[in-house]
Amino acid sequence: MSTAPAVRVGTRGSKLALTQTTTAAEAVAAAGGFTPELVTIRTEGDVLTGPLSQMGGTGVFATALRAALLDGSVDLAVHSLKDLPTAPVPGLEVAAVPEREDPRDALCARDGLTLAQLPAGARVGTGSPRRAAQVRAARPDLEIVDIRGNVGTRLARVAPGDLDAVVLAASGLRRLGLQEAVTELIDPAVMLPAPGQGALALEVRAEDATGSGPLAAGLAAVDHLPTRLAVTAERELLSRLEAGCAAPVGTFARTAGDELVLDVVVADPDGSEVMRRHGSTSERTVAGARALGARLADELLADGAGRLARLTL
Repeated sequence: MSTAPAVRVGTRGSKLALTQTTTAAEAVAAAGGFTPELVTIRTEGDVLTGPLSQMGGTGVFATALRAALLDGSVDLAVHSLKDLPTAPVPGLEVAAVPEREDPRDALCARDGLTLAQLPAGARVGTGSPRRAAQVRAARPDLEIVDIRGNVGTRLARVAPGDLDAVVLAASGLRRLGLQEAVTELIDPAVMLPAPGQGALALEVRAEDATGSGPLAAGLAAVDHLPTRLAVTAERELLSRLEAGCAAPVGTFARTAGDELVLDVVVADPDGSEVMRRHGSTSERTVAGARALGARLADELLADGAGRLARLTL
């Protein structure tokens, strides 16, 4: 009796990446009837230091994984969708987007404090211009501290460290079993998440995305249409704005009844000016999601969003 070869799954080496890749790979493998083999790939973003916005943006985490797919070193790459550039790569396809984890941002503060309860002058750590701008808009009396490092390193800086709080993705904390560190799940009305936050992208070579093989079957089984539509609208907006991680742009799409709705915020980096938009469509298809994202992006650009967020247009 022959045994099907293992499917090699590329992942970054951080604890969070390994955890979410393992979960995704096991789900695809169970549905497709094959054995996954994790291959750890060191990316540029894992090597370089300094603010992500000065390192080339989100692509620093995806480029090496995509190169491994193209050269045949791995058969499947698992990305955090918010780290994946919006421009497609010839020969590759995001074949599945599993059901999204909680997309909200989470405050992890000393003494169980919420954002509203932090005292004036409190030091809040984040490496995200989007989060920094929205914290400044909500609480201009707080001090924002630029930080990098993995989740554990960031949490360790909260008292008795040098910070009063940090802002992290709720999804990453949940996947790592660190929900107890959260003192507030920040309402999207106060802080809209990054496009694709909480979602994973399962990317393969284009020829492996369809067909009757075990990998294609497994990917089709875990693809979650409501999540795919939501992140398609978010990422189309981001692409249309030609914005990356250096731009303070937050989006959140979700199905509500028979409609797909999208909320957007574009902020001045210092939080002094904020532009918000809300839109919806009854066309709950990939094409409808793209059209919704494009429409809101065009409205924002017409109203001066490029100047406000200092986008490169």
